[in-house]
Amino acid sequence: MAERIEQRLEDRVPELEQLERVGLFTRKEVRAVLRRASALEYKIQRRALRKEDFINYIQYEINLLELIKKRRARIGYSFKKDEIENSILHRVHSLFNRATGKWKEDVQLWLSHVAFCKQWNSKHQLSKVFSSMLAIHPNKPALWIMAAKWEMETRLSSESARHLFLRALRFHPECPKLYQEYFRMELMNAEKQRKEKKEFEQAKMDLGEFSYSEEILNGEMARIIYRDAAQKIKGIEFHLAVLSIAKLFDFTQDLQKEILESLQSKYADDPLMWDYMARRELELGSLQSTEHTTKQMKVSEMTQREERCCAVFEEAVRAVPTEVMWKCYITFCLERYNRKTNSKELKQKRLERTLSVFDKAHESSLLPEALYKQWLQLLLESNLFEKATEVAEAATRRFSLSVEMWQMRLQVLIQLKSDDVTQCFEEAVKHMKSKGTLPLWTLWVEWSEGTNSKEDTEALYQRSLRGTTPAESMTMKEKYLDWTYRNGGYKKVRKVFTSLCENRPFSLDFFRKMIQIEKEQESCKMLHLREYYERALREFGSTDSDIWLDYIKEELNHPHGKPENCGNIHWRAMKVLQGDLVEDFVSKYTLLQTGHL
Repeated sequence: MAERIEQRLEDRVPELEQLERVGLFTRKEVRAVLRRASALEYKIQRRALRKEDFINYIQYEINLLELIKKRRARIGYSFKKDEIENSILHRVHSLFNRATGKWKEDVQLWLSHVAFCKQWNSKHQLSKVFSSMLAIHPNKPALWIMAAKWEMETRLSSESARHLFLRALRFHPECPKLYQEYFRMELMNAEKQRKEKKEFEQAKMDLGEFSYSEEILNGEMARIIYRDAAQKIKGIEFHLAVLSIAKLFDFTQDLQKEILESLQSKYADDPLMWDYMARRELELGSLQSTEHTTKQMKVSEMTQREERCCAVFEEAVRAVPTEVMWKCYITFCLERYNRKTNSKELKQKRLERTLSVFDKAHESSLLPEALYKQWLQLLLESNLFEKATEVAEAATRRFSLSVEMWQMRLQVLIQLKSDDVTQCFEEAVKHMKSKGTLPLWTLWVEWSEGTNSKEDTEALYQRSLRGTTPAESMTMKEKYLDWTYRNGGYKKVRKVFTSLCENRPFSLDFFRKMIQIEKEQESCKMLHLREYYERALREFGSTDSDIWLDYIKEELNHPHGKPENCGNIHWRAMKVLQGDLVEDFVSKYTLLQTGHL
């Protein structure tokens, strides 16, 4: 092993001598590089190899390359690259090859080698890396696509890219992404050849025997790929993806037409097909902007295009009367309404259209629950308060077990300062029973705090404890405590706290809230704090180490605390805490004793 390391270090000497001779490194720096390289070499020659050692060595060599590059730029010296950089590059590739040979399954390691090859323009080496990587990871389509793109875009070899895509499709015959990228590659190749042919024709150059294939020039290869894929891949998303790719090229009108026809015949019942066809109307027949085009003409033309879209959507909701189809229609209307325009007329038209579509979907009982909220927001923004109240009520009739719908209706009534708020709350909790009603009770007590008397609000808090599930009642207890302190003062909150302690369950924040209230008093009593801590420890002593530490801190820092109690509290904590919490407690307690906590 020592001989091998010695040999590898000797192999470095010529490049290091050159670095010193040309003034890129000093003798001291050269020695430092040798020492560091020696340490790194020893680590990768051991029997028990570690991936981290290879990564560290590679990173060191890359940093060295970057430093040499900066030094060259600084002193303006660009010779001897064969003797210096190429030697280091060769070593990095060798290290990567050993690492990927040992840890074949680590895709990130392979990708790091790919990135290195691209950065240092090692085209020949990169070709080998892709070949080895794909032999070991043929099950990852993204790697095939990466390799094919490199062949096409960097090496300008459509043949090699095509060969890779065909190999990839043997492993993944139903992968939509592979077909999409293969389709894109063939269209890019056709576009490239069309440009070349045009340039030759303009230069009136004689191509001799060479001639361009009309099939390739017209995108026939892409058409074959699409037809093959369409038989294997189910779902409209693939067709829409290849159509969006085809639209990027100006010679694919016939191909686009074929994909569109296939879409319409195969997916006549799919909302996505209708959504696409409707939105397509926005792009069709747009006015060519000229000096004579007035703002009014532009608004008129946009209105006509949007109306054409809506005509398709109207046909769609008749042909496919589903919630998803209506959602597509409404989403389109909302998008158009939210677009900025200086035309008040167009803005008003968009608003009326959107509200009308909401209404129709609701009348058909096909408006999805989530869209009622957007409808109501739009109505309130437009000051259509009576309609908003009607819609909110209709929403709770249709989704009577939805907390969100009741919450939404109540928020509308509260915003409009309606007299029916209390009645609506009663109706809501009656329908919902107790499960999941915490948002309703929270909203009710918050509304009551600003509207009703203290007595009514307190009665409501007490009722909420019975009206929620045990888990949800914990939050209401915290809120009740906080409200009582704000409105009734310290004596009242002590009384409420004591009565609430008779009914489990509690949250830790419930006790922490009471501890905080006590500490805010001028005559903060240690006796009371001990009571709160002891109550909290009965509930959470085995599952929370911080409450024990806070109790100890209180005994140490309070004017009437008893530091002699700390040992007993520590002993109890060690007995009660579970699992890793003991270790956590001990480390924090040690920090507390040394004054670091």
